[in-house]
Amino acid sequence: MENDVRSGGRVRAIVGGGLAVAVLDAVDALVAYKLAYGMSPLVVYQFVASGLLGKAAFDGGATSALVGLAVHLLVAFTAAAVFVLASERLPGLRRRAVGWGVLFGVGVFTVMNLVVIPLSRIGASVSPLPLVANGILGHALLVGLPIALAARRFLGSPAPRRTQANGRERVPDGASA
Repeated sequence: MENDVRSGGRVRAIVGGGLAVAVLDAVDALVAYKLAYGMSPLVVYQFVASGLLGKAAFDGGATSALVGLAVHLLVAFTAAAVFVLASERLPGLRRRAVGWGVLFGVGVFTVMNLVVIPLSRIGASVSPLPLVANGILGHALLVGLPIALAARRFLGSPAPRRTQANGRERVPDGASA
């Protein structure tokens, strides 16, 4: 029974975090790329699809934009799953959800921009500083933070660890060490 409860919380945390990120990151990207390059939502998602389809994505109309949207959703839910599963093993991630969430978001940005995108059919490129700054801040606050808060909400926040001055964990009265 406890496993079912934990599993249900895990699924809710991944779905809740993934949906929040999918929406928040999409709005951020659509606004940023409209302001920086005048790109329409169709072209933004064709650009995302070009990671799989190459330059042909820009000739694929709405179909390739839907592929890009599917890739966006896959990345959002994968990021949520990674944090949620890690937070089950490392409950401190949920205990200090704000700090770890922000750090996780910056990590997601870094991995996407230094590993995933360069290895995709988009290839390595240099973005203007305002887009990089927006990307880092956006991933910290609109990707990592909502995922961490969803994990804490649906999996619970573990009790703080109690330690003695010497750094050893305190054993409650009446319990054996």
